[in-house]
Amino acid sequence: MSTVDGVEITGPMGKRFDEVLTPQALELIALLHREFNGRRLERLQARQERVRALAAGGTLDFLPETEHIRSDDSWRVADPAPGLVDRRVEMTGPTDRKMTINALNSGARVWLADQEDANSPLWENVVNGPLNLMDSIDRTIDFTNEQGKSYTLKPDDELPTIVVRPRGWHLPEKHILVDGQQTSGSLVDFALYLSTCGQKQIDRGQGPYFYLPKMESHLEARLWNDAFNLAQDHLGIPRGTIRATCLIETYPAAFEMEEILYELRDHSAGLNAGRWDYMFSVIKMFRTRGKDFTLPDRNSVTMTVPFMRAYTELLVRTCHKRGAHAIGGMSAFIPSKDPKANEFAFNKITEDKTREAHDGFDGSWVAHPGMVQTAMDVFDQVLGERPNQLDKLREDVSVTAAQLLDVKSTPGQATEAGLRANISVGIQYVESWLRGSGAAGINGLMEDAATAEISRSQVWQWLHNGVTLADGQQVSRELVEQVIEEEMGKIREARGDAFAAGRWDHARALFTEMALADEYPDFLTVPAYERMP
Repeated sequence: MSTVDGVEITGPMGKRFDEVLTPQALELIALLHREFNGRRLERLQARQERVRALAAGGTLDFLPETEHIRSDDSWRVADPAPGLVDRRVEMTGPTDRKMTINALNSGARVWLADQEDANSPLWENVVNGPLNLMDSIDRTIDFTNEQGKSYTLKPDDELPTIVVRPRGWHLPEKHILVDGQQTSGSLVDFALYLSTCGQKQIDRGQGPYFYLPKMESHLEARLWNDAFNLAQDHLGIPRGTIRATCLIETYPAAFEMEEILYELRDHSAGLNAGRWDYMFSVIKMFRTRGKDFTLPDRNSVTMTVPFMRAYTELLVRTCHKRGAHAIGGMSAFIPSKDPKANEFAFNKITEDKTREAHDGFDGSWVAHPGMVQTAMDVFDQVLGERPNQLDKLREDVSVTAAQLLDVKSTPGQATEAGLRANISVGIQYVESWLRGSGAAGINGLMEDAATAEISRSQVWQWLHNGVTLADGQQVSRELVEQVIEEEMGKIREARGDAFAAGRWDHARALFTEMALADEYPDFLTVPAYERMP
């Protein structure tokens, strides 16, 4: 169903969906699809070619063909846009109605309104996300839940700047077809928000701002930049109004930070250290390369281990050299009713944000409104009245490709506890995702899709590289299947009567398939999406 030539909507039309799926929005989706989907698929194919080259013994390095960009000290990105000058604490979360209000009331300077890793792409979530954002800008989002609790927005001058994260280039949108083809989830999320909220944000004195996830090269950034220009021209918005912060959360992108900023320089708002997906990407890129790239228990891979330290130091150095914001990584801790657990969580956030602030980051992420003030206190102490640290150039930093690749010096071991944690948390998250909730509180942490990706990837890596656990057990198919059975029993017992209402059989089957597959699947969310209505 659609009134736009060549566009078909196969998902059901829910209440008020027509306010988002407007002719203008669908025309923009069709325009972007016809112009860029071929290039998108080419870039995805290039990713596969790179993986094959690495499996054959190749490596990652700074690109010789773009050395002129890195050595040219004359270029800088655009000046920070209104609402993006001071970003000392950014709150992340999905765009459901309750979270939209809570995130906007959190006291953060920026809200990352997530249509990607913290969002499950059920059709209703895809459409209701921009609808909720539109209502929040119009201040018509207030509501009362079934228990009588009211949710209302604070005054406009107390609300954070909205920055929307669309899906990555790899994810399709199967409910909107153009000329009979599935569309790009990235371009759909971008077009729906820009069409419904772009001009509204401009009228408020800000603009449509985005976080761009999971890019693996500057050519993927060029694709986004071209999409921005085409969309702005089509809607009569001046070029450069859109601003985008790119997540450096894939291993190849760490070697192309300056080039990514350069491609988006008129639209660039900085780079973010997406730590969890970065570890996932390290495993994915070198999954068959044995001990040199085999990580220990994921919880032991801290931000201070050599290869992670090199990555974050280079990010700050690169950003400030070009006048761009450097935004630190996610602290996934959430408040607890257990005083000891709470004290531990707040101490870990303080420790993490203190390191980032002193390293020169201009801001950082938290995953829960209750953690905003703790992070704010740290950055307030370091920044004071300054809005950012763009003047902290970190000229003391010089990072080599060898340092970025130095995974083997990471301390720690692979343990049975780590294997069990990967399996239990991975299955629990996949079950939540399949039900339509992409942000899941598990064991005191707010988990998103990156957690499931790391979990199943590490199990696959340990299995296919013959890893021996600290207690001498060999990671085998039989051991993995045994632990899956045992951890499912624990989940069933912990959930009690509520277990029967979940999608546990589907979650278990999908996680098992991903972890034990002969050939490594690039993304868990792709086959998971195929299992969704």
